[in-house]
Amino acid sequence: MLNQFHTEKMKLSLVLFDEIEKASDALWNLLLGILDKATLTLGDNRRVDFSRALVFMTSNLGAAEMGSILRPNLGFAAGESERLRAAGIVEEALSDKVNRAGVEAARRKFTPEFINRIDKTVVFHPLGAAELRRILTIELNMVQQRIFSAANAAPFVFALSDDAKEYLLREGTDMRYGARHLKRAVDRNLVHPLSNLIATGQVGGGDLIRVDYDATLSGLSFFKDAEDIPAYVMARMVDTSIAPPAGAYAAGAIVELARLAHAKSTKK
Repeated sequence: MLNQFHTEKMKLSLVLFDEIEKASDALWNLLLGILDKATLTLGDNRRVDFSRALVFMTSNLGAAEMGSILRPNLGFAAGESERLRAAGIVEEALSDKVNRAGVEAARRKFTPEFINRIDKTVVFHPLGAAELRRILTIELNMVQQRIFSAANAAPFVFALSDDAKEYLLREGTDMRYGARHLKRAVDRNLVHPLSNLIATGQVGGGDLIRVDYDATLSGLSFFKDAEDIPAYVMARMVDTSIAPPAGAYAAGAIVELARLAHAKSTKK
């Protein structure tokens, strides 16, 4: 798979070869010329200039070896690894082993001349508890952004308790698969219930929805803590680090924010 992103301002091309280990030897030979002389000669003798391009290649090489390091099946190390994994702790020595396994797998697959033309080899380390929490925060902020940007929808704000966040992390993360399932866990446990509440009229514009974990139901519970919150208050309650830029809100959301602000001012 080849993706290309061109920035007119910088006049720089970013080229991505995804899962490069699945490509044929012919592509690797082409890449030798690209990585060495920054030039690709096509079949009709046309030349493609790669002098202002950054070439990235991803690979799953070494995944089996890394998995065996992260999840030992025998001995006392298995129990200790399980305990650390449950606590979201990744040891430095373990990360070093994973790094060596990935690099060695790449060296076994590719020829020395190909490896020598790669400027930097980066092995993604296992995600720890802190990284997973930051990813969850980003996913939750993106859901809040979708609420404000949805067309013909009354914007509202939701907030999750620490217990609710821990529940989503348990449902959506695993040391073996990382955070791949976290987005689906957020959609299944948060977005879909919120959509049902909106469809049934239980959630409206200006509401503050508190989301908590219910141990009895083994799931999330939703409570309305406030109504008719002014637009400027809702704006302060949302994480501005990923807030949409000016003009990014849908027309319906802007109208509803203005209506809420006007309704609040007339009540005073």
